Amino acid sequence: MSEITLQIDGMHCGACIGRVTQALQRVPNTVVEEVRIGGARVQSEDPAQLLAAIAKVGYTALAEQH
Repeated sequence: MSEITLQIDGMHCGACIGRVTQALQRVPNTVVEEVRIGGARVQSEDPAQLLAAIAKVGYTALAEQH
């Protein structure tokens, strides 16, 4: 697994954090390390699945793999 930093647009409150956290937790083989307003840090093998999960709950994101 790789560490992936996500920049997420459109988040502004605790409910946003909750929606994004739940969406990321549903992605197979993903460990959610941190979700905060404007971003997240996860361990995963598939950045495309992460971006799709975030888009599904109404946000846009960019992934930076480390």
